[in-house]
Amino acid sequence: MTTSVEVRTVRVWDVFVRLFHWLLVAAIGFAWWSGEQGGEWMVWHMRAGYTVLGLVIFRLLWGFAGSFYARFSQFVQSPGTVLSYAGKLVKGQEAHYAGHNPVGGWAVLLLLLLCALQAVTGLFANDEIFTEGPLVHLISYDLSVEITRWHKMLFNGLLAVIGVHLLGVMFHQFLRKEKLVPAMVTGNKKVAEIADAAPATAPGSRMIVGLMLVLAAGLLVWGIISL
Repeated sequence: MTTSVEVRTVRVWDVFVRLFHWLLVAAIGFAWWSGEQGGEWMVWHMRAGYTVLGLVIFRLLWGFAGSFYARFSQFVQSPGTVLSYAGKLVKGQEAHYAGHNPVGGWAVLLLLLLCALQAVTGLFANDEIFTEGPLVHLISYDLSVEITRWHKMLFNGLLAVIGVHLLGVMFHQFLRKEKLVPAMVTGNKKVAEIADAAPATAPGSRMIVGLMLVLAAGLLVWGIISL
């Protein structure tokens, strides 16, 4: 005799997480394209970099003040938990999560770190022709050239991690039948038994707090590039 499992719709990703995700995708994609064009497009390349920096700053703040599934304390697990999940994932015995699973949680941190490094090194970079980052004047020319080299190398690493992330999304989307992409559009996810159910007292979207943090992130980026 089989028992039916109740499937319910859970609000997983708040509007700020969803906007952050898709704006980051657009900003990185545009930064890549405009950087390849060079010339006058480098002005827009730098603006895309400022956008990435602002988005990362906001996401770091939202990781402490945001809704339940947006918080680092909810999805950043211990190394032991990550290894245990990975072992069960290989066997097809892993627990299901509404938010980020233990491996995905650390992938988020890695992506944020690489995006932050990419944006920060861009502030000190120069193309040795026309374009200079807004903070080049704070360091020597030789160091700026070296940081420019790091900036280019880091982007290759970022692309590699993004590629692995996309493979993970496709694995869960098509093989595990988890609707990750639609969930990042609507914010909702249909789940049955999950290992990270939100308690009744979990924080919600917190619209006013989110808007204040958006403003704070924007002002911080403006302050940085104005040094």
